[in-house]
Amino acid sequence: MTTVVVVKKAGQIAIAADTLVTFGDTMLSKRYEDNTKIFRVETESGPSFIGMAGTVAHFPVLRKAIGSMPREILQLGSKDEVFDTFTKLHPYLKDNFFLQTKEEDSDPYESSQFSVVIANASGIYGLYSYREVFEFKEFWGIGSGRSFALGAMHSIYHKAKTAREVAEAGITAGCEFDRNSALPFDLFTLKTKEAK
Repeated sequence: MTTVVVVKKAGQIAIAADTLVTFGDTMLSKRYEDNTKIFRVETESGPSFIGMAGTVAHFPVLRKAIGSMPREILQLGSKDEVFDTFTKLHPYLKDNFFLQTKEEDSDPYESSQFSVVIANASGIYGLYSYREVFEFKEFWGIGSGRSFALGAMHSIYHKAKTAREVAEAGITAGCEFDRNSALPFDLFTLKTKEAK
């Protein structure tokens, strides 16, 4: 799994992710492979950074699928835009990348099988397997190290001056205590719409 965090504070947005990949009991660190779990996409309203948690197979598929979307369809500036974009992306993932959509017989909808966080000038968003979208006011985390990251970010959020500081605390805690997350981490920041 992984630890990925997003933070919004003081006119700044931050997203960070660890760089460890695991295959069962085998670890593949950044020393041996560039395990970037965050990728940047350009939209009509500016850059967005997307971080993922889930099987390693999702990373190249989602990066390739989103990268091939026309800019007029790739809209990530609100909860509704994120929902619409990923709803349009779902059949493309099934038809072109053979996404297996079934988790359990009682599933209410087809699953996209991943968790995603998005950071851009409009805010920080989370998207889950049934395309549930959340817009977070302060911070959030996904992946197996999220509990550690959330605790660390909660404890420092009101003391920290920037989103970067909060994200660093969260990602560092995730890497310290989650066996499936490890340093070094990748971190990206940008200004909020209001701060520009």
